[in-house]
Amino acid sequence: MAALILSLWPYILGSALVPIQVIVNLLLLQSPQQGLLKGVGYVTGQTLTRLLQGLGFGLLLGEAVADLAAAEGKGPVISTLLVVLGILLLITAYKKWRNQPEADDLPPKWLTSIDNVTPLQALGLGLVLPLVSIKLWVFTLSALATIATAQIGFQAAAGSYLLFMALAQVLLFLPILLRLAMPERSKAQLEHLATWLTRHSRPIVVVVSLVFGLMFLRSGLSGLRS
Repeated sequence: MAALILSLWPYILGSALVPIQVIVNLLLLQSPQQGLLKGVGYVTGQTLTRLLQGLGFGLLLGEAVADLAAAEGKGPVISTLLVVLGILLLITAYKKWRNQPEADDLPPKWLTSIDNVTPLQALGLGLVLPLVSIKLWVFTLSALATIATAQIGFQAAAGSYLLFMALAQVLLFLPILLRLAMPERSKAQLEHLATWLTRHSRPIVVVVSLVFGLMFLRSGLSGLRS
């Protein structure tokens, strides 16, 4: 079990460090009207979608992945996923370095009008974002495949996925907890953080995608050769 949690850490870190999901949460929390409610709705939406992803793909694909792992060995299954993940992240790093838009980028005009969304719309945004973000999809599916190939039983697998999900969203939970603990003092801090992340989101994505892309690609190719 400890080995499984350790193997999930790269996917946890990669998923948590996708800037756009954090930026949207911070901007919603700063809304002059019902900011905290919007932030809670947004994070609730993301959590529900990730739960459904875990339930759906865990049940539908988990058995197939486990059977494949038993037939061919765990190495080829996970190694192939790591190669695909590495290539996708390297493509993301290149596109961001060249300042090319990606399919899951939110329009800048939308971000500037985020104050106008309602709490219900924030919930809907949270539901949709994990579905349109390729990077979040890849990290989630890779985590699910890693859990499936461990063959640790349904309860332990469910607990492992819930732990993955909670840690992958820790940067979404913390600003909400800060707003609850320090309603007034936290406003300036969250505003400063949102401004900094918005300004530096491109280099952050380049560095994170390049580092994790090279790491996953190297690990995957090494596993396929062994």
